[in-house]
Amino acid sequence: MTRFDVLTVGNAIVDIISRCDDQFLIDNKITKAAMNLIDAERAELLYARMGPALEASGGSAGNTAAGVASFGGKSAYFGKVAEDQLGGIFTHDIRAQGVHYETKPKGTFPPTARSMIFVTEDGERSMNTYLGACVELGPEDVEADVVADAKVTYFEGYLWDPPRAKEAIRECARIAHENGREVSMTLSDSFCVDRYRGEFLDLMRSGTVDIVFANTQEVLSLYETDDFEHALTSIAKDCKIAAVTRSEHGAVILKGGERHYVDAIQIEKLVDTTGAGDLFAAGFLHGYTLGRSLEDCGRLGCLAAGIVIQQIGPRPMMSLAEAGRTAGLI
Repeated sequence: MTRFDVLTVGNAIVDIISRCDDQFLIDNKITKAAMNLIDAERAELLYARMGPALEASGGSAGNTAAGVASFGGKSAYFGKVAEDQLGGIFTHDIRAQGVHYETKPKGTFPPTARSMIFVTEDGERSMNTYLGACVELGPEDVEADVVADAKVTYFEGYLWDPPRAKEAIRECARIAHENGREVSMTLSDSFCVDRYRGEFLDLMRSGTVDIVFANTQEVLSLYETDDFEHALTSIAKDCKIAAVTRSEHGAVILKGGERHYVDAIQIEKLVDTTGAGDLFAAGFLHGYTLGRSLEDCGRLGCLAAGIVIQQIGPRPMMSLAEAGRTAGLI
């Protein structure tokens, strides 16, 4: 028996979510549907200009850890916050979800990371992220016993922006593989892929990463192609398992010559796509660590993603375990 099903590693970020129209994005030079890295000065400017907002603990891998816990899985998280108000909010929220979280905070400066997320009428989210304290995550924050005792260690591609986090990830991968565990990553977004394409491919081809999550845009960017079939064939060769999400078209799961197409669930209304990929990964990894078929893993991922896009915020407001039972998937 292992203590944890899934350990996730990522940027510990508090999301500040507000609705806006497309003109607001244009006026403020915000790239739509992308994660834009910003400095402290721009963070203050955008915060002053945004409308009424909801504050919620986020960060891609943190959302995945919370999703696994909501399914009833045992999850843990590594991520750095500061000893400030937002750091306290993040710590409280992730522990309240039932996630093991013991990363030591980094003093009071730089402050806890925050992402101002502007959600347009079409449900797309445009993220403007000040990384703050989360860039301080390093090898010293790796709890070796947690990595060794987690079936899968999962990390976000965004971690390739802060350099010391790369060292932490490589250390996690070393410990995981030495203990017969697996390592997984999400490509995070197509702009992130553009920045680190070569390194991501090396992680996959070297066997450092076993399971890769990507959406359509990310996998096309990874192989610098407009041919989706070519991208699928390529990623199937480069890693043990790949899960590629396709928005309303569901997902395709690849393992060697196997392909499993999974339909998206029917939803009443698209509210906010924030966290869709994170929760897909949560559902997939929950099923995977239970030994379910790849098709069932994909169904659990699509269920979780479909639920979270019908609400504001990246962490499910309902029990995913209960939703899974209702859908006959658990």
